[in-house]
Amino acid sequence: MQASQDRESNESTQEPHNLIELMRAIESIDTPSGRIRFDEVLDAIGRRAFGPLLLLAGLVTLMPVVSGIPGVPTLMALFTLLVCGQLLVGRRTFWLPGWLRNRTLPSDKVHKGLKWMYKPAKWIDRLLYSRITFMTGKQGIRLTALACFVLALAMPPMELVPMAVNIAGVALTLFGLSIMARDGLLSILAFIITGVSLFTILYNLL
Repeated sequence: MQASQDRESNESTQEPHNLIELMRAIESIDTPSGRIRFDEVLDAIGRRAFGPLLLLAGLVTLMPVVSGIPGVPTLMALFTLLVCGQLLVGRRTFWLPGWLRNRTLPSDKVHKGLKWMYKPAKWIDRLLYSRITFMTGKQGIRLTALACFVLALAMPPMELVPMAVNIAGVALTLFGLSIMARDGLLSILAFIITGVSLFTILYNLL
């Protein structure tokens, strides 16, 4: 019981508040095996907050060096579906199956992708502040979860369309940041990009 409480305490103190903090949390994970386990990433960023979890899915999907690994977009889609689905039915904590938590990625590719993201991440973080907050309130978050759920359903076929999955990654990243910073403008932009992403996949596959 005490170990569980200590773990929950650690998660709450480690929860990132912007893009740079999330990236540094991932980068700090020790990977002697050369592989980074998804469960370790969840430990580093916290398992209870919707915003950081969405941001994680978006960041992984956005980085070309990582999202180009076969199956990664589908893995992030499943993760997003589970998190958004549980939020929509009212769960306060998020459950993930062991097979998903135990999936791994090459740590060198993850670190290379993070290095590529640092410069734009610093620029993005400077633009974050609280505005249009009704978009990130209780109902706004539920609408975001619904949009991300639909987007995640479309992500597996996006692997067939060049750059489409990266556009989805931008939307997920902006949704996650908007919730963390209570920045409704980012949420509006993310809804627009979600529409563009869904239109792109429909246009190319139908």
